[in-house]
Amino acid sequence: MEPLEIAVPLAAAFAAALAATPLVARLALAVGAVDRPSARTVSQRPNMPLLGGLGVGLAFALGLAVALLGFGADGASPERIRGLLVGGAIMLVVGLWDDRFGMKAWPKFAFQILAAAVAISHGYEISRLTDPVTLSVIELPVWIGWGASVLWIVGVTNSVNLLDGLDGLATGVAAIIGATLAVIAFQSGQPFGACIGVALVGGLLGFLPYNFSPARIFLGDTGSLFVGFTLSLMALEGYRRISLLTFVVPLLALAVPILDTALSIVRRIRLRTPIFDADRLHLHHRLLDSEGSTRSAVLQFYFLTAAFCLIALSFTRLQGTVAALFLAAVIALTVRLLWNLGALTVDPDQRTDLPSGAEENRE
Repeated sequence: MEPLEIAVPLAAAFAAALAATPLVARLALAVGAVDRPSARTVSQRPNMPLLGGLGVGLAFALGLAVALLGFGADGASPERIRGLLVGGAIMLVVGLWDDRFGMKAWPKFAFQILAAAVAISHGYEISRLTDPVTLSVIELPVWIGWGASVLWIVGVTNSVNLLDGLDGLATGVAAIIGATLAVIAFQSGQPFGACIGVALVGGLLGFLPYNFSPARIFLGDTGSLFVGFTLSLMALEGYRRISLLTFVVPLLALAVPILDTALSIVRRIRLRTPIFDADRLHLHHRLLDSEGSTRSAVLQFYFLTAAFCLIALSFTRLQGTVAALFLAAVIALTVRLLWNLGALTVDPDQRTDLPSGAEENRE
């Protein structure tokens, strides 16, 4: 892709989000899609408009259209475009309903699986593994490929959803990851994946001025579900031709939200509380406690995400034993970091009293 092929759709999506977000905020207030703070949420500002993801989604659609219609993209088959748009639309509708009327965890989970099935049936799937030493490719049985793909799409979607806990946090982190995955897609010969990334990053950056602390509008489930779903498909799109350590590269790019979600699940299992219960023990909550301000905590989280994304990009140039040793070092340093943050310890007094299914993705 030439610089102009990147700049034009990026600018189009940015401008669209910048213009649409104030209108979306008015719509959210008009229909009553507003945040209702609880004892476990960081923000205690009542009636903050949700639905911010609607502006991001509209901007993304425009940016992608400009990228595809204006310049075209190899591999952008109608089938893959349809899978992206239909699955994304399902996530937007589910998020809209949840932001306005509320939705219990299991029905929302079922719709995520439906959106994942739509995407997989249109070609977004994990179909092979690569030996990290010999680089030999192992084709997976269809049922394993489908299972792994559903797990990936739903897992990443929920990781971003759970990350949406501080002003501007999920928006900025997703923009950093989106830019990284766009570069990975371009390097692996997938310009369509790069177009998706450029459109998404443009929309997120156009929304960020309204969402950064102090936020005037939240992404809501409308945004966090849509953005997480889109990032998961971007990773699968770039993965189609990645032959180095198979899926480690996009996994590292998404390491921060995935780690936060994994730690949350383990923590709740150890505390014997329902997995969907809310608490204030996420990584961003721990950073907030240590930094003392939302802005400082969010900026620290941006830095941490960017560090993992740079590591992910470096892995595209590594092979065999060297890559395996480097990965082991990254894992060791990550464990040490999590230990320093106190994320690997669980105090029984940290149990939450919120009801099962309570929302924990509100700033």
